[in-house]
Amino acid sequence: MNNIITNSLFALGLITLTSCNLLSQDKKETKTPINPHEVGVYDTDLLPASFHTDRREQLRNLMPDSSVAIFFSAPIRNRSNDVDFEYHQDPNFRYLTGLNEPHSLVIIYKHPTLFNGKLIKELLFVQPRDANKELWLGKRLGVEGAKQILEFEMVLPTTEFKSTNCKIDGTNYTYFPIDKNDTRDTRSKIDLFDLKKHFLTQTVRKTGSKNLARFMGLLREIKTEEEMVLMRKAIDITCKSQTELMKKLTPQMAEYQTEALVEYHFRNEGAEHAGFPSIHGSGGNSCILHYVSNRRMFEENDLLVSDIGAEYHGYTADVTRTLPVNGKYSSEQAIIYNLVLKAQSAGIDSCMAGNSFWIAGRVANEIIAEGLVELGIIKNKSEVKKYFPHGTSHYLGLDVHDVGSYGKLTPGQIITVEPGIYIPAGSDCDPKWWNIGVRIEDDILITSGEPENLSGCVPRTINEIEALMKK
Repeated sequence: MNNIITNSLFALGLITLTSCNLLSQDKKETKTPINPHEVGVYDTDLLPASFHTDRREQLRNLMPDSSVAIFFSAPIRNRSNDVDFEYHQDPNFRYLTGLNEPHSLVIIYKHPTLFNGKLIKELLFVQPRDANKELWLGKRLGVEGAKQILEFEMVLPTTEFKSTNCKIDGTNYTYFPIDKNDTRDTRSKIDLFDLKKHFLTQTVRKTGSKNLARFMGLLREIKTEEEMVLMRKAIDITCKSQTELMKKLTPQMAEYQTEALVEYHFRNEGAEHAGFPSIHGSGGNSCILHYVSNRRMFEENDLLVSDIGAEYHGYTADVTRTLPVNGKYSSEQAIIYNLVLKAQSAGIDSCMAGNSFWIAGRVANEIIAEGLVELGIIKNKSEVKKYFPHGTSHYLGLDVHDVGSYGKLTPGQIITVEPGIYIPAGSDCDPKWWNIGVRIEDDILITSGEPENLSGCVPRTINEIEALMKK
């Protein structure tokens, strides 16, 4: 397997454009239609090119006058020696272009700009087709593929980016600069490192704003109808996987076997990835919030926190259930579980359009605090963070912790509601509560009426879970 070592932060720019002369040779356009399979596109339910075109137009509407936005693709990240991680595109770049290839960038102009005698609104640079590279790493769209499949009017190979001559002035721009650990792909004529380096040489470095990141948050936090199809698919796959886990879970298993079981169902149902490292924490590990080692063997009376999410065409679910590995909650486990469930149900009910993003957290926190005081686990409500230390909600979408404004809840947003109680061994309470960790998480669509629990088909109550596990 050949080595492509690039480890960097992506660059993201919003620049006031005063004069720009992009130099490139004219290309003859082929009229032969491209079969998507010939350029490595096999799925038939990807977001249409019209979606990405519309998203770029919506971004333009938010951009200030006489400005241009520049987005770079994500870097290839090295795992070890000559082995790279499977490529994962930067969410903003994928959202705006639909391109899932590295070493690329897109320039989006606020106003039409004269380029090679044509007025253009955007310019995409992609890797050119290369038979030798494609033999090792897979097919590329190339210039013509990007034009036809992604429906960009103006596409150039990245090999021409260095001939771009942009003179930039002004202060209204922002970007994430090249990380000092960025490395180069020595076998590439021009890689992401080259693209970023050349970009920075053309940029007058002045203090900029953070408007572009804010604009992307405003766009991505509201899901379109096309996005909802993929979100529902990712959540449906995740729900089926949680249900299968309930059916097959036994005390004779290990954490890694439960991880293997759910991720098998992810792949079997068509998901490309897990949206994040699967969390399968049993016994004392149920009290570790982001436990991902998943190596422990179960014991008879363990609880298992299973926090998982399938990623489908870039969109990620996030659903958590806490299960008794022997199929039956103990009395203490049931008490803590029902307290978390009560807090979650009230939090979900509060997710009405117009309420604060933080409403579910405040509601759940109050219920858990009161409950822990009544149980004698804490002496007063101010101590609740000892056993409920995290927030209750985050946006969900192209990132598992997706971007957004964190303002008022608005129809079209998807957020999680995930309260929890975690009482590790050695805690300052009766030892009968030790090693009980419970989290319940669902994916909630904000509507103009009642909130919709998109993952509600997975059993949540003790009676439902125990009944399913008996089967």
